[in-house]
Amino acid sequence: MAEDSKKTINTKIEAVQVEGLVALKIIKHCQEEGANDVAQGVLLGLLVDTKLEITNCFPYPKTDDDDYDDMNYQIEMMRKLRDVNVDHFHVGWYQSAFLASFLNRNFVESQFHYQNSINESVVLVYDPLQTHKGMLSFKAYRLTEVLMDLWKSGKVENFSPEGLSSRGLNFDNLFEEIPVVIKNSNLMNTLVCEIEDKCDLVEKESFLSLATGSYLEKSVHLLIEGVDELCQDAQKLHNYQRNHARQQQQIEQYKQKKQDAREPVPPDEEINKIFRPIQPPSRLDNLLMTAQIGTYTEQLKDFASQSFAKLFVAEGVQKQGTVDQ
Repeated sequence: MAEDSKKTINTKIEAVQVEGLVALKIIKHCQEEGANDVAQGVLLGLLVDTKLEITNCFPYPKTDDDDYDDMNYQIEMMRKLRDVNVDHFHVGWYQSAFLASFLNRNFVESQFHYQNSINESVVLVYDPLQTHKGMLSFKAYRLTEVLMDLWKSGKVENFSPEGLSSRGLNFDNLFEEIPVVIKNSNLMNTLVCEIEDKCDLVEKESFLSLATGSYLEKSVHLLIEGVDELCQDAQKLHNYQRNHARQQQQIEQYKQKKQDAREPVPPDEEINKIFRPIQPPSRLDNLLMTAQIGTYTEQLKDFASQSFAKLFVAEGVQKQGTVDQ
């Protein structure tokens, strides 16, 4: 009984602090996996008040062995880390996502299992392409209480339009984003300052590169694909509404014939056997795709804002160069 009540307590996390070494390990793992594979791993650390400190991590191995047990692998890894006095408390998992394409059923289901068993769990999403363009992209997410309760019920009908409307669930409150802070030691911060002072001007100019067309083009293509999928899903909902209305009309006509013939109208149970109810399409995919489109638009806005800033800087430098000549 105490265990069940403990699971229902919601852990409020206001910030996620990631050690610099952990961030480098995640980046290295994602680079080794390549652009076509998704890198995933386990996050280790501890919860201090409302701040989740991530102090270590290790990747999931890639294997085709049928006897491989993921749970035993994680337990054995954490046991070995405990033996050498390293933080071994499980606090979530990480995943690479190219151009912020990560919102799907598998993502939600994985985070649900983590968050259901370990309440303070988070998922850390790393985007290698944004980092390659000069923006270190680490974002932490958690499922909201509404989605957790809805998913925990395990009923498909809860993701119907009526079920979602009764709970007030929409694409805006599927996830909550937690601010991420990268922490380095004082010696590391000093070293970074010295490197910045000694770095070449060419390296600084590379950050101000205006060649961002390919990145924006890929993002727009993903946005168009998402909108197309959303339109297809809306067509499925329209077909369901049309078929449901047609079936309700047939049921009313059937009842009217019984009344005209002065026969007793069968109860709803028998009518449902004659006219099998049409199951409404699940709206979960629609919510996830809408949230994914929202992520694409936010990503485009942030990147476009920085691109405009670079353009204004380049324009100022060009005008200054013209005046000096």
